[in-house]
Amino acid sequence: MATIDTLPSDPLLSLRRSIASNTPPISTNSLEPTTASEANENLATATHLQFSDPAHHSFSLATPTRFISSDTPVDLRSIYFAWQKKDVAIPDYIASAQQLNEEHSGAGGAGGKVQNLVFVERLDLITWLEGASDESEYIKALESDATAAQAAGSAAVASGASGGVSTVPSGAAGARPGKVIDPRLQEIYNGERRMGDRNSVLRGIKPTDFSHIRKSAETFLQRSRPRPSSTLPTPTPAAGPLVSLPKKPSRRPDPIILLSPSASSLLRMSNIKSFLESGTYIPPDNALAGTSSTTANILHISRLLPSIDPARPLRFILVETPEQFKPDYWSRVVAVFTTGQTWQFKSYKWQAAPELFRNLLGVYVGWRGEEVPGTVKGWGRGVVSVQVEKWNQSLGTQGRWRDREVVEGIWGAVEESMRAKGWGKDAGPLVGR
Repeated sequence: MATIDTLPSDPLLSLRRSIASNTPPISTNSLEPTTASEANENLATATHLQFSDPAHHSFSLATPTRFISSDTPVDLRSIYFAWQKKDVAIPDYIASAQQLNEEHSGAGGAGGKVQNLVFVERLDLITWLEGASDESEYIKALESDATAAQAAGSAAVASGASGGVSTVPSGAAGARPGKVIDPRLQEIYNGERRMGDRNSVLRGIKPTDFSHIRKSAETFLQRSRPRPSSTLPTPTPAAGPLVSLPKKPSRRPDPIILLSPSASSLLRMSNIKSFLESGTYIPPDNALAGTSSTTANILHISRLLPSIDPARPLRFILVETPEQFKPDYWSRVVAVFTTGQTWQFKSYKWQAAPELFRNLLGVYVGWRGEEVPGTVKGWGRGVVSVQVEKWNQSLGTQGRWRDREVVEGIWGAVEESMRAKGWGKDAGPLVGR
């Protein structure tokens, strides 16, 4: 049986563990519910979240977590609400959050406010909770291991085992005779260190003269300076570190592909995944396309691009609209699927089609044998036009071997465009660095 010391102390890890073990937590009205009537599925009035893995433990829904949004920790209620709404569209998520906040402030509400996470924050949180990624740019790392190592090192220094200033035990000379000290208090006294100035910390009682080191360094610097020319003044050595520290490698961002939200588009959220991953075209309203991604507003696909990273597949994010984009997300967009309708670009960074496709790769997919719209042709070489065979209901997916050839052509254009923009093995585009 788990003791108090071994129970998880981090609500994010507890939620991730419960999702992985398929034992979802239960929202309750008390810290230790004793009856079934204390379970409360309404987050507006519930006060705690109870977990059963590895043992029964609870967290207050108002507990701040390690997930940081706008430099502020997000509470557990907002995290759990975002997980519950992971499959709904963005407008439905925002409307549900507003409704929940109204119930919070109403009679019988638990108080507080559910924080509405933006598009990329919610995507990053859900990916981490599902275990698809062990890293998150919005989640602070646990400091338990570092703190434990630091505490162990400090204890070793304080005890004299590994250097530092010698300790002053409470039983040393000068202590009151006959005084009985509690063992736990004695242990604290043993960890104390004597106060001192900078000279005593250097284990000496006399100031040390380092002027000879300064003279030696000056001689070395004079030898390393270039000889002054007769016409140019002697350059003054710039102040700065002698050794430049290597920059910490940044995490490669996930590239983004924008789809057309038009109902006439041959590729929608319901069939784009099977088309780009399996190389088979299925109409978006066909039953074979499936219903799992019909209502989804975010999709992920993986693709190995050898000229960028021959070892690790890149994970692409597919969305229909840039409503939740931050300004720097546009540097991660690698392709825009279009039907030739310019209203699609009204919410884009570049609203004029010629300017848009000078900065981003465009992809037009039409029926084989039909003419490419004149507007698409007028946008120039920045738009790749491809054609697929028309769907035959009686044949289904049989005989659609040409689809694979079309898909490989699209991926080839995407890879070439990403390579030209500086995408690499461990970094995103040059413009985003």
